[in-house]
Amino acid sequence: MTLLQAWIPLLPTLVLTAGALALILAEAFRRPGPTRGMVWGALGIALVGLGVVGGLLALLPGEGPGEGFSGMVRWDRPAGGLSLVLLIGTALAVLLSRRYLVDQGLDRGEYYVFLLLAAAGMTLMAVAQDLLVVFLALEGLSIPLYVLAGFARPRAASEEAALKYFLLGAFASAFLVFGIALIFAGSGTTQLSALAGRLRALEAGGRLLVGMGSALVLVALGFKVAAVPFHLWTPDVYEGAPTPVTAFMAAATKTAGMAALIRVFLIGLGPAAEVWHGPVAAMAAATMVVGNVVALLQPNFKRMMAYSSIAHAGYLLLGLLGAPGLALPGVLFYLLAYTFATMGAFAVAVGMAGSEGEDPSLEAYAGVARRAPGMGTAMLLFMLSLIGVPPTAGFFAKLLLFAAAWQGGWAGLVILGGITTVLSAYFYLRVVVAMWMGRAERERTPVRDPWLRLSVVLSGLATLVLGILWVMMGGLSV
Repeated sequence: MTLLQAWIPLLPTLVLTAGALALILAEAFRRPGPTRGMVWGALGIALVGLGVVGGLLALLPGEGPGEGFSGMVRWDRPAGGLSLVLLIGTALAVLLSRRYLVDQGLDRGEYYVFLLLAAAGMTLMAVAQDLLVVFLALEGLSIPLYVLAGFARPRAASEEAALKYFLLGAFASAFLVFGIALIFAGSGTTQLSALAGRLRALEAGGRLLVGMGSALVLVALGFKVAAVPFHLWTPDVYEGAPTPVTAFMAAATKTAGMAALIRVFLIGLGPAAEVWHGPVAAMAAATMVVGNVVALLQPNFKRMMAYSSIAHAGYLLLGLLGAPGLALPGVLFYLLAYTFATMGAFAVAVGMAGSEGEDPSLEAYAGVARRAPGMGTAMLLFMLSLIGVPPTAGFFAKLLLFAAAWQGGWAGLVILGGITTVLSAYFYLRVVVAMWMGRAERERTPVRDPWLRLSVVLSGLATLVLGILWVMMGGLSV
């Protein structure tokens, strides 16, 4: 393997990191005033990263050049798909951030630096082939997110969100490190491909240590994807963080967490599936039920979307249990559909936060669609996709994920997923009913901003087109 091939898996991460460093220098010498140039720079860097990932997927045949840096990172189709989803979420986050930051008095250039650094850590997670790289990537994406959650200082809610996220995230990191140590003690390696090869030959003591370490790793990654019972931080952090940060966390962080789960459990611990299938199945069932049931009771849009994010983590966990041929494509397509629908819904929410302040209560959405029918129609589309109603991308993504779990022998979980999907229709459609039929004493009009409109239009088109393209390409025959 040549030196160039060894660096190929890190190209998306290097683009984002170099771009973030360039923005730091630009911010240091920038004159006080609007950050429009920083916005263009961050968006350009995200698009360059998308181009790099797309080029690698198109030019590298099959599984690509394989591993680099002594097997610590690996470029393959899953890594490319996950990186693509992450960079799409990053680009949309940049688009919907500008007007919000200006209106809320948060227009500071370092925001985009932290956004890109978090995305860099996420793309590193997508190519991780060693447990140590998983830990480095987790810290690389978490530390900028701690800062972004508290970016609306000195608001008490934002500072509280950052503190809660930091403290609980530190505990999750400790679980991960201890789990990695136990896995290494039991197997003698932290490399995931080598771990998979050694599992069958381990003695009872080694298997016990690997099993204990795997449980701790599952706890840490369960925190990142907001799976029950490691979800309690989610509603408070989502509510207190700036809305664009909440959108980025809901979409991109979940994708990064699923990337780690795929790498660790499907690749590294795949031969020991009988050990972790039971705990993951129980976690998926609890996450689907708790996320959807508690979301029914939320009068606040951001808290409702927090519990919605928890519920979707439960559906995604089905992908770890599904039939091998369908599980990974199902998870990737679901993450893509979920990213567009979630970022689009939060883009509409950002449009509701004008200079007079942010009101996340559902009453604030009353009658909005009568004054801004485009926003109302877009929110309807995004809510339908999150429910899983045809012909949106969310329907086909959920269909593929449920089919994978069904073929994997988890019919009970699929039935539970269908029941909770029906429950979710109630709280998602509450937002739509409020926007189209609700009336308030003081009705708000969404802000008019081309960047915000572009994010809504792109998300809406993708939500419609992805599902149709999937059918045309023979998705139903899978």
